[in-house]
Amino acid sequence: MGESTFVIRYAQWITRHPWLVMFGTVLLVMAASSGMKHLTIKTDYRIFFSEDNPQLLTFEALGAMYTKNDNVMFILAPKDGNVFSKETLEAVRTLTEKAWQTPYSIRVDSLANFQNTKAEGDDLLVRNLIDEEIELTDDNRKKIKRIALSEPILLNRFVSDRAHVTGINVTVQLPGEKSTEVLEIAAFARNIAAEIEASYPQIDIYLSGVIFMNNAFSEAAKNDLKKLVPISFILMLITLGIMIRGFSGTFATLLVIIGSIITAMGLGSYLGFPITAPSAATPTIVLTVAIANCVHILVAMLHEMRVGRDKNSAIIESLRINMQPVFLASITTTLGFLSMNFSDAPPFQHLGNMVAIGVGASFFLSVIFLPALMSVLPVRVSPVTNDDSHLMHRVGDFVVKQRQKLIWGMSIVAIVLVTSIPRNEMNDVFVHYFDETMQFRTDADFMTENLTGLYIISYSLDSGEPGGINNPEYLREVSAFADWYRAQPETIHVNSITDIMKRLNKNMHGDEQSWYRLPDERDLAAQYLLLYEMSLPYGLDLNNQVNVEKSATRFTATLQTLSTNDLLALDRRANDWLKKNTPHISGKEGSGVSIMFADIGRRNIVGMLIGTTLALIGISLILIIALRSVKIGLLSLIPNLIPAA
Repeated sequence: MGESTFVIRYAQWITRHPWLVMFGTVLLVMAASSGMKHLTIKTDYRIFFSEDNPQLLTFEALGAMYTKNDNVMFILAPKDGNVFSKETLEAVRTLTEKAWQTPYSIRVDSLANFQNTKAEGDDLLVRNLIDEEIELTDDNRKKIKRIALSEPILLNRFVSDRAHVTGINVTVQLPGEKSTEVLEIAAFARNIAAEIEASYPQIDIYLSGVIFMNNAFSEAAKNDLKKLVPISFILMLITLGIMIRGFSGTFATLLVIIGSIITAMGLGSYLGFPITAPSAATPTIVLTVAIANCVHILVAMLHEMRVGRDKNSAIIESLRINMQPVFLASITTTLGFLSMNFSDAPPFQHLGNMVAIGVGASFFLSVIFLPALMSVLPVRVSPVTNDDSHLMHRVGDFVVKQRQKLIWGMSIVAIVLVTSIPRNEMNDVFVHYFDETMQFRTDADFMTENLTGLYIISYSLDSGEPGGINNPEYLREVSAFADWYRAQPETIHVNSITDIMKRLNKNMHGDEQSWYRLPDERDLAAQYLLLYEMSLPYGLDLNNQVNVEKSATRFTATLQTLSTNDLLALDRRANDWLKKNTPHISGKEGSGVSIMFADIGRRNIVGMLIGTTLALIGISLILIIALRSVKIGLLSLIPNLIPAA
């Protein structure tokens, strides 16, 4: 009784001072929403990982030791299916030169500037495979094709085994000073791709790589804001029109929704939450909760007016009836979204917190601003003597009369559905975060099916001593690891320093194929490597593969598109093989964007299960206390648990 009396007095005060209430709430909403001017859209995939994420730390350490592998990949697909035609090779050479102008680029690799080596007496000659001085005659093109298709570094990385697709890889070093860096690179890459397609209409160009994955996250967030939010608002207006059948209620609800959304986005910005693909869903989720709160209050108000109450009395009675249900719905929803803070991915934490803010704002606006506004807006209803003919009354009567049949029927349906829980598995494919309407997805799929993969695992194989990479035993173990990886069905390409060593050994023995093997002596390997490095042009050195002390090399495996479980299983097999077969190698942990996303998926699922469990416990306690009944409080969880199960 005391609680109802308080709500009645509160509602009476609202209806007596509507303009003061509306003025105060508008000021508060404006203050909160002012943070929206600070909103930023994050395009870096690293936003999905916390600063202390172990996989991110390993990945960053690998990038610091060598070079980062953020990249743009141009995939050239000539319509005649022949990469080694004169026109296509000219296009490769032209695009390679233009690609050096990509913002923040530090390296460009392609067939054109592959550093081909050959012996001339006691000298080692190093030059571009498709040098500007080389005339692209039939004989020269046949020679280029023979070298490219027999070179492990190029095959299935820069040229397909069918010679129908080729690639140009641009490595970039993002300064991290501007949020538009990824957008700049993506725009530039698209422009020069369009230029090449215009100059060489017989070639189609696809764009992939880490930069375009980053850009896809940004584009997905923008597309969701541009498409889903307007669609949600339109559906909301239609639904309200059907349920409320009046302009005033629809208009008031629209204002509550807008106020809730901009409050969530503004306060989220003040708290440092950026817009990412997950958090871009905030407006749609907040809209759904806000409309539910408003409809509860408005439907009850209209019912009271139809049976004879005046508008202010109807508002007071509606708040008396709905204050507790709306509050409980809001606080339990808020608690549910706050449980997303157990996620290991910051964007999902941001989403949970922003939605929680929006849900809280929608509750306060629904019980403060909405009744104040409705008290001054005109509301027309058709009086009735009995409003019990409403559809929901008939549904309620049916449920009561048929309760035994419904309990057994719904129990059977629930049991059948719950038995499928074991079929769920903690697994995902991060490329499939994007559907086929996204250009990145279609281009990435084309690249994987025709040339090389987006999934990469890199290893820093440490010899344990300065200059140790020239140790023949170390080189043999690295070579054996490369052979093992190439034998795995998931592998597309392996990049290892041992392939360069074998080629140099062959070159220095008169290009005799029988000498395509690792040097037997440490000093000889060191001399070959030094001679080769001294001959390399600027920007194409071995810093991306060899560390400064010559104690470790980067080993890279490019893979098919794999699920989380398959990728982690392959990495475990590789680690087991290294432990058993490489006594001269340390630092055997795989790293890369694909590994990071695979692990974050597993960690995220585990964290969310813990968060959901704690949220359910908290919600149970709230309902038990609010309803003053353990039995009813626990019973109320069933409608929440069964749909999830």
